[in-house]
Amino acid sequence: MRGIRFSMFFGPLLAAAMSAQVVTSDGPKPQFEVATVKPNKSGESGASLGPRPGGRLHGTNQTARNLIRGAFNLQPYQMIGGPDWMESDRFDIVAKAADADLDEKGMLPALQQYMLRLQSLLEDRFSMVTHWETRELPVYALVVANAGMLGPKLKVHAGDCDRARNAGHPSPGSPAVNCGLRVNMSATSGKMTGVGILLEAFARNLSSGTGRYVVDKTSLTGSFDLDLEFTPDQSPETSGPSLFTAMQEQLGLKLDAQRAPVEVLVIDRLERPTAD
Repeated sequence: MRGIRFSMFFGPLLAAAMSAQVVTSDGPKPQFEVATVKPNKSGESGASLGPRPGGRLHGTNQTARNLIRGAFNLQPYQMIGGPDWMESDRFDIVAKAADADLDEKGMLPALQQYMLRLQSLLEDRFSMVTHWETRELPVYALVVANAGMLGPKLKVHAGDCDRARNAGHPSPGSPAVNCGLRVNMSATSGKMTGVGILLEAFARNLSSGTGRYVVDKTSLTGSFDLDLEFTPDQSPETSGPSLFTAMQEQLGLKLDAQRAPVEVLVIDRLERPTAD
């Protein structure tokens, strides 16, 4: 079974460490001090979006849809509504936060701070109005393939990643600096390496590749180490296992198609910005 396409939209702005967690704010959102938005008529296919030194955020050849995804850290299935042009019109944005908001390195202190400011920019310049809903959508449940049995490449973590996670960050020189999940993708191969990770976090990271929300229903607690190698669905190479097959053979886990409530962002209003 195939059907897995890992999105390369996870760039410098959407760090893999953030998984599929949506970025929102309970209070007033911060804003960029200055920002420019201009149409991009280059016709090029390449695009970029990410923070730069000096508290700047640069977006090149971005669709409004991608800007919204980047601002909220959304997967494609979490966006509903919006005008047709949000998929086709392209824009360049350059925005800068106030110097008083920057840390000693000349950056905003957290990635989410760029994203919340991008939300404010979209509301101001694109007249974006949205609301959240919970809708029942197709999902995948991450489950154990054979009760009581783990695959050969899924092992209980024996290091200090749990302690480092509870402390907030690893101490200098600690082996825990290697904790987390790393994803390496090429045209012909995919590899996911986890050190001391929770399976809940592993499931969230799978969401970007399956096109569906993935929820952990393994009932396995604690941290795990894993190595997963597979052939991407779009690869011309077909001799290796698909992600679905590799999950079961290597980790002893499988993705079970189900339906479940998923939080989605509904776009009520979006207008083309006036160029400046």
